[in-house]
Amino acid sequence: MKTRYTFGGDEQVYVEIDEEMSLDAFFVSLSMSNAVRAAKIDGVTEICPANASFQVRFDPDVIAPDEMLSRIKALEAEAEQAEKRLTTRIIEIPVYYQDPWTHETLMRFRERHQDPSGSDLDYAARINGYDDAAGFIAAHHAAPWFVSMVGFVSGLPFLYQLVEREKQLEVPKYLRPRTDTPKLTVGHGGCFACIYSVRGAGGYQMFGITPMPIYDPEQKVGYLKDFMVFFKPGDIVKWKPISREEHDRIEAEVAAGTYFPRIAEVEFDLDAWNADIAGTNAKLMEALDDA
Repeated sequence: MKTRYTFGGDEQVYVEIDEEMSLDAFFVSLSMSNAVRAAKIDGVTEICPANASFQVRFDPDVIAPDEMLSRIKALEAEAEQAEKRLTTRIIEIPVYYQDPWTHETLMRFRERHQDPSGSDLDYAARINGYDDAAGFIAAHHAAPWFVSMVGFVSGLPFLYQLVEREKQLEVPKYLRPRTDTPKLTVGHGGCFACIYSVRGAGGYQMFGITPMPIYDPEQKVGYLKDFMVFFKPGDIVKWKPISREEHDRIEAEVAAGTYFPRIAEVEFDLDAWNADIAGTNAKLMEALDDA
């Protein structure tokens, strides 16, 4: 790893495990941030994990910045040797690809896009070597995705595709951000997918929409009554293509409080995944059949 430590003013330490996002870097970042939490260092007020990095906020009146930095650095070697295995959950997320709402929005902001002549899916398919949008959509939901970070706006997950690096779908963000993105849009920027938890500005390509809320500050949604944010780092997502009729049915069930996503508990072992990516992915997705 190429770990880099920097200060954020006089009350934050930023730890970047690697400039490149990888599952190895994610696991080291997760292990280190967990180790900082477990160490219960006096003065630490907040630990914020990200894709391949994390940030620690502390009170400089309790612990000096240099001492804080030294305490964090001491945990790096142990974190790199930590077992890259976690008990997590795989979640089926319904997606209405090529929906009318994101299509209307992307056409409104076409002048900000690399290819004003087509849709976001047409563009994504072409630059990833697919004959049409249908081929790209099939690749998008064929493999599971790993939630590496939650944030930027409340509840928004960043998802990293669990395939060989050379097979990852990659699409640049818009040339200039939009001032509008429908709530629950399934987007993509660089190597990351996301779900827009709220309506607002955004620059990711728009592929579809899910009827399943992932953020509810009022905690009225049945499966969000315990916590307003649905995702957490380490979750695994399986996209499920749905029709307009299925979208509307799920939306009605959410409103009635009767919808609950399909979830299964799984073990994710990074070494096992690296040794047999296709086989491990198949087992992960099969776990939902028994849920």
